[in-house]
Amino acid sequence: MKKRFGALIGLLCVAAAVALIVLLGAGGQDFHEKYEGVDLSADVSGLGRSDTYANYLMKYADAPRGAAAVDVDLAAFEGDGEAREEDGRACVFTPDGSFVTWTADVPADGLYSVMIDYLTVPSRGVDIERELYINGELPFAGAAQLVFTRMWRDAGPVRQDNQGNDVRPSQEELFGWQQAWCRDEMGYEVEPYRFYFKKGENAISLRAVNEPMVIGGIRLMPVRESRSYEAYLAQQPDAAMTDEGRAWQLTVQGEDARLRSSPSLYARYDRSSSATVPYSVTNTVLNCIGGDPWNNAGQWIEWSFEVPEDGWYNITVKARQAYQRGALSCRTVYIDGEIPFDELSSVAFGYSNSWTMRTLSDETGAPYRFYLTKGGHTVRLEATLGEMGPVLQRLEDSIYRLNLIYRKILVLTGVNPDRFRDYNIAQVYPEVITAMDLESKRLYSIVDDTVGIAGQKSDRVAVAQTLAVQLESFVKHNERITQSFGNFKDNITSLGTAMQNMSETKLDVDLIVISGENAKLDKPRDGFFAKLAHEIRSCVASYFVDYNSLGDKYEEGETDDLIEVWIVTGRDQSTILKTMVDDTFTPATGIRVNVKLVVADTLLTAVVAGNGPDVVLSVNSWFPVNYAMRNAVEDLTQFPDFDEAVTPFYDSALTPVRYNGGVFALPETQEYSVLFYRKDVLEEIGLSVPDSWDDLIAMLPTIQGSNMSVGVPYPDITTADMSVLNSLIYQYGGAIYDEEGKRTTIDSESGVAAFELYTSLYNDYGLPTVFDFKSRFRSGEMPLGVASYSVYNTLVVSAPEIRGLWDFTLFPGTVRPDGSLDRSVHSQGLCCMMINTDDQAVKDNAWTFMKWWVSTDVQVRFGRELESVLGSSARYATANREALEQLAWSAPQLDVLRTQMASAVGFREIAGGYSTTRHMTNAVRRVINDKDDARETILTYARTVNEEIAVKREEFGLPVD
Repeated sequence: MKKRFGALIGLLCVAAAVALIVLLGAGGQDFHEKYEGVDLSADVSGLGRSDTYANYLMKYADAPRGAAAVDVDLAAFEGDGEAREEDGRACVFTPDGSFVTWTADVPADGLYSVMIDYLTVPSRGVDIERELYINGELPFAGAAQLVFTRMWRDAGPVRQDNQGNDVRPSQEELFGWQQAWCRDEMGYEVEPYRFYFKKGENAISLRAVNEPMVIGGIRLMPVRESRSYEAYLAQQPDAAMTDEGRAWQLTVQGEDARLRSSPSLYARYDRSSSATVPYSVTNTVLNCIGGDPWNNAGQWIEWSFEVPEDGWYNITVKARQAYQRGALSCRTVYIDGEIPFDELSSVAFGYSNSWTMRTLSDETGAPYRFYLTKGGHTVRLEATLGEMGPVLQRLEDSIYRLNLIYRKILVLTGVNPDRFRDYNIAQVYPEVITAMDLESKRLYSIVDDTVGIAGQKSDRVAVAQTLAVQLESFVKHNERITQSFGNFKDNITSLGTAMQNMSETKLDVDLIVISGENAKLDKPRDGFFAKLAHEIRSCVASYFVDYNSLGDKYEEGETDDLIEVWIVTGRDQSTILKTMVDDTFTPATGIRVNVKLVVADTLLTAVVAGNGPDVVLSVNSWFPVNYAMRNAVEDLTQFPDFDEAVTPFYDSALTPVRYNGGVFALPETQEYSVLFYRKDVLEEIGLSVPDSWDDLIAMLPTIQGSNMSVGVPYPDITTADMSVLNSLIYQYGGAIYDEEGKRTTIDSESGVAAFELYTSLYNDYGLPTVFDFKSRFRSGEMPLGVASYSVYNTLVVSAPEIRGLWDFTLFPGTVRPDGSLDRSVHSQGLCCMMINTDDQAVKDNAWTFMKWWVSTDVQVRFGRELESVLGSSARYATANREALEQLAWSAPQLDVLRTQMASAVGFREIAGGYSTTRHMTNAVRRVINDKDDARETILTYARTVNEEIAVKREEFGLPVD
């Protein structure tokens, strides 16, 4: 019986697997009957955006194309610009925050694209952002987010460390003239934006949102007509090539790229395939380019090459798209800065785990013929969404409308509707039911179009189908809306995540081959036996190669000036650090450094055993004082230039590492909270951004009246986030401990008042204690929220559908008696410390290293390279205030961060301090969960904390009274 039952379960599992494969892979299924004959461009009043590019084009659907190109007179400008001459040409410098206006005399009404010649200037090294206004108005939302890229290149040749591994060179910016269209920064619109200009004089204004740049020309171009491959061939001259020319071929390695649009598009190493050229399993060899960082539309990589004679050539790209099954990664191909014909506007690379030789060719497989003159040329591959761009634009608009629908129903039902109550949604909000019906059909259309482009249905687009079915069900059975309201919200969130994944367009490039038409190209050797041999070699190498050793490695006794540094963050951070050490620190000081990547838990046992490092980096700020109490770390104030070394830091960054008059670490990062807000939602409900806690509390009836909420961190079971409570204590004039660290002062009147206010936010004002801030902020359900400023980077990457609709501002303050605001905010971060040693030479060398590590130039370079490797979501939260000014924040954001950092208060570490956070957390939970009196509770727990502090001070021989 058991065997039969087991067999039955096995058959059911197989059947389920087959059904899933059929569901995901069945590209033949379509839903056109559900939306056929329906105007999917229609809008339901109040449930859509009116400022989209699609609506703008519909408004001017009958407008003709521009008659002729129009050059704008750069010299005749008004505003904050500065006339200059660069490289012999007249131009206008537009500083950060500037607003400059020119006048264009247009010969006839029509649609024009705008092309800008620009020159980047030394600054923070991030992409340049501008807003474009026509006759004083922003034409559509996308015109507020125009991005102009920079040019980057290797700062030097690839070198090898003393273990035979390639060391990637740093990236440096090339300041040269570029030409770019005003286009969609997300890449949803493949073609440049089309702007309507009336006949006569038109004002064109550019607002500098981020970064300065020099403008050398503005031209209004008639919307360009298509150019076919046949037309391209017809325009080329005849060429009689020699036999040598026809058989000639040149291999350009991907890692030898000449230029790139982002410093993250550097050469990479690949050990996963023996077909990668060059190949090694024992050493790090830079042998490809692209990968995860080559992910966003508009990013490009350019290579240079030379051909021996005039004539016709083929271009082959050895590439691999092993990132998304059921998806295409597309690239636009530029030859010498131009797209030769339309077919190269979107060259698709399908999913494959192996390298493929992709000769640029037509649908029949016939290679495209490129006419090239003798000498030097360039080929550029630019990431594009291709046919998926418009589909993703529709999907983004759909997500925005679905969130509006969700918030509309939320006002009526709340977050947790009563399943047994009839809310009469169809009568109260008939437009919502109409919008759901239309949105369901739009999603079905998106599913069909996605499958049609990719050739199969992926799990990502399946989320859109799930939502379409759910909306269809809601329209037919209104009562199911409240029954599945939470699931509806989760599906919207999942759809946003799916859209983000679908917009990824990663690609690896191993090499590019330029060849004559008769050349025979080698195929990648990546068959079964090649893969088997590769796996065997990799396995054997793993027993002999120390993958935790980074860069140049030195043995004990090999040199007198040698220190060992441990870092506990990640491999990317440690690799960047070691590269910087080998190319900058060691040549400048002569001090050699071994860098090891370790787990933080190994530090204690290593130090106790006497096998610890000389310096440890990126540890939590509670480490130094706890080690100092045990005489395990060095007091840095012993060094004569200590005061000079800590000049770039606020005292708040040093507070956590002070103990008994000494300083036992140098700060690396400093994080603190700010207030995030949704511009559009606050505008909907008629509110402005609050300055103080009083303002925020006064807004709660309006926000909660719409069944929305405000996010304030709460110490739940997974985290003990006491940052807001600590901040309130500081704002009320209190402190966590007394001056000598002998007792806690949270039982003072200031501490009690802050504790009562904090707990009242949940007990009296009904703020949620459990919530996913990023998800709720994204949907608009939580239009205000307090969070670490590093959350900004996560939202930029994970929530593209609300770009331009949110921002962050200063942490709410408390009104002082004189009417000013106290914006004190809790801060914490990582630091580096020197392990105790009797060797004075080691101390001096370690101190030299630590000073170098936290210096402004080094922190700026580390922050920029970290962001270039891991993307904007990894923006570095440096504690060095001078370095912060040079990282990739916009001017308005820097103003907020600069002001808030100046008001930060560090959390002191003392003997027995571990009990403070624990018991404060218990006190908060007791008041909120058990409804105990706030004053009595905090006084009781303060006594418990003081008892634990006294015990620990006695243990370490510190005075108690």
